[in-house]
Amino acid sequence: MGSSNLANGGRILVDQLVAEGVDRAFGVPGESYLAVLDALHDTPEITYHLCRQEGGAAMMADAYGKLTGRPGICFVTRGPGATSASAGVHVAFQDSTPMILFIGQVARGMTEREAFQEIDYRRMYGQMAKWVAEIDDARRIPEMVSRAFHTATSGRPGPVVLALPEDMLSTPLPAPALARPYHASSGYPDPALMDEFARRLARAKRPLLIVGGGGWSAEAKAELEAVAGAARLPVAASFRCQDYFDNTHESYVGQVGIGIDPKLAARVRDSDLLILLGSRFGEMTSSGYSLMQIPNPDQPLVHVYPDPEELGRVYRPELAIQAGSAAFVRALLTMELPDSAAWRDWTASARADYLAHNTPTEIPGKLQLGKVMDWLRETLPPEAIMTNGAGNYTGWLHRFYRFRAFRSQLAPTSGSMGYGLPAAVAAKAVHPDRPVICFAGDGCFQMHGQELATAVQYGLKIIVLVFNNGMLGTIRMHQENHYPARVSATDLVNPDFAALARAYGAHGEVVESDADFPEAFRRAEASGKPALIELRMDPEAITPAATLSGLRAKAQQKTGVA
Repeated sequence: MGSSNLANGGRILVDQLVAEGVDRAFGVPGESYLAVLDALHDTPEITYHLCRQEGGAAMMADAYGKLTGRPGICFVTRGPGATSASAGVHVAFQDSTPMILFIGQVARGMTEREAFQEIDYRRMYGQMAKWVAEIDDARRIPEMVSRAFHTATSGRPGPVVLALPEDMLSTPLPAPALARPYHASSGYPDPALMDEFARRLARAKRPLLIVGGGGWSAEAKAELEAVAGAARLPVAASFRCQDYFDNTHESYVGQVGIGIDPKLAARVRDSDLLILLGSRFGEMTSSGYSLMQIPNPDQPLVHVYPDPEELGRVYRPELAIQAGSAAFVRALLTMELPDSAAWRDWTASARADYLAHNTPTEIPGKLQLGKVMDWLRETLPPEAIMTNGAGNYTGWLHRFYRFRAFRSQLAPTSGSMGYGLPAAVAAKAVHPDRPVICFAGDGCFQMHGQELATAVQYGLKIIVLVFNNGMLGTIRMHQENHYPARVSATDLVNPDFAALARAYGAHGEVVESDADFPEAFRRAEASGKPALIELRMDPEAITPAATLSGLRAKAQQKTGVA
């Protein structure tokens, strides 16, 4: 749009988003950004997905960012809309996902009066976003939106928040020139440090590489698989990053997160060269910071990370390499790799341990979730996308499914409940030809279950599996571990989830036996609608390896409380 044309802030903003290559946005409308909604009316390049709650919209934007590597775009209104969206922004921050949240704001002449729904977003979002700003002058929209895209995608990716005063969006002015499209950047490893890494690897007998974090791509995954295969290097995935490396690859040795195989945990402790590639090695990946000593690990540690502030923040590495994960892997491709004879047996035994741990366990009840996971693993194509929120039910997915394709797993490392359904909606919108399966607990589903209406509205044929055990299982597990037989605030009185799905216009089924699951799943696929299958579990089946009564008895024996 030329500078001689009159426009308003809403039009300028949408034009800049088009210039940045934005093709869709997620949000809940509000009167504070009507000018943006009006501009979107005449912008076929951008599909706006009307969501049912701002937290769900922000989680959809996070899922989009994970799937594409481009910033997920979310629009919400001021006050309640912005506070609801904070859950998705927090997910994006801890997951290192590029995302931009646009918030309608009170008019500029009303600030500092506690006007209707007024919040200072710099203070509110300061700790959970890479940059928070308010655009007070519409002429600066191209500049500040360009900065937002660069900030969200460069270095350690993450969320950016921009507040948009209502009158700034609606006041006519000559349209400024648009900024050119963004280019993401990440550091390339120092050649001298790569030489030192090669020397350390050549001396190792028990190396272990752990992948995680942001800034990955399908190409980087394939390149790492090629390097690991040639070097017979064992590779583990950090918490909920299992799709960063093909789980059927002979070098894949398991996930380092909640429910870690004790044998893999022992290998992390026993490694004589532990390589963290893109992973922060946070609380969940480190088993509560127990796998390495702080600040000086017992294991020789190489840490590769794009943000220098993370290097040495918790663990002092012997070799710190500031670089993006993809750039580091590309540098590995140019290196002459050392002979793997010293650790070949170490890798093979770690792989054998993974396969043994990957074998489904038997749990109480007619519904054997291990067999359900086996069936899904054998039936679904590699490109199928599995999404989940938080809860003990995720243990069956993380332990027994084998992720093969990049971005076939969408899950929050922040442990945010309710993420699975919004993520599935976004995944199906981005990849309509890929199967998308949402995993949700009965408590988890009800955090953002209303987004099933969004799936129905846009004809997004996801399949939702609701694991119904009538409780908040994770919290109940901890109760039984620490306060045995004192159940408090964890029992749930649930709806008929299948009937609820049908009320939304989706297909609904109930399964109580694993033998009935395959046909129910096939009917869901054939329904031509979004579908929900309620899996009614025995409450005793609290994890793949434990029962409620077993946990209680063990805790009572330990505490001496009957």
